[in-house]
Amino acid sequence: MAKILGVDVGGTGIKAALVDTTTGELLSDRHRVATPAMSTPDNMAAAVKTLLSEFDYSGPVGCCFPAVIVNGEARTAGNIDKSWRGTRVDTVFGDATGLPFVVLNDADAAGVAEMRIGAGVGLQGMVIMLTIGTGIGSGVFYNGQLIPNIELGRMPGKDGEPIEYYSGNRARKVNDLSWEEWGPRLNYFLERTARVCTPDHFIIGGGVSKKFERYKQAITVPTPIHIAKFQNNAGIIGAAEAVEKTG
Repeated sequence: MAKILGVDVGGTGIKAALVDTTTGELLSDRHRVATPAMSTPDNMAAAVKTLLSEFDYSGPVGCCFPAVIVNGEARTAGNIDKSWRGTRVDTVFGDATGLPFVVLNDADAAGVAEMRIGAGVGLQGMVIMLTIGTGIGSGVFYNGQLIPNIELGRMPGKDGEPIEYYSGNRARKVNDLSWEEWGPRLNYFLERTARVCTPDHFIIGGGVSKKFERYKQAITVPTPIHIAKFQNNAGIIGAAEAVEKTG
């Protein structure tokens, strides 16, 4: 059993827990701090340092992050401060905490966990893992192999804006929509994605996965829908697994 600390950085919150990377079980309570309103590298590094102080841990840290990540560097910044573009996330967080960080895209991390030991086990063809929170993250797999950094939430949607601005959970909250009223917005995203990618399966994760029964009647896309086994913990688990793979 490998005991690794996983961190999930989101647009509204940063969560962490110790993970058994063999089973995906959380070995500690999940702790959370709010993502700073000014989500600059310095402010977020301070928040991550505060969060990690809750743990008696001195090893490498797996971290999933809401951006395209290439060799530890953020190439995009969808729901965080734009100053993250071109910034080495692993270096910023590592310098703040004194611990080595392995960083990957948030939806890719969640998808890795679900495909290996969760809802994606045994699924073949193209599988799209969706992490629906502040925005919409996407992890794309073909016959179990990750195709990294596919940002489907950034597809143009209504009025040419990124589609996650219309279909993400932040849009539900901002517009004071019930789950039932928001469901057609998610279906709009699923239909657009199916038209572009023709997936064999969708896995719905993130915080909204816990409320699926409330909006499932609005989902009419013919692609089979699976609910993430690890729900809102998938990113933490997948991030911890990434450390083991690189170690």
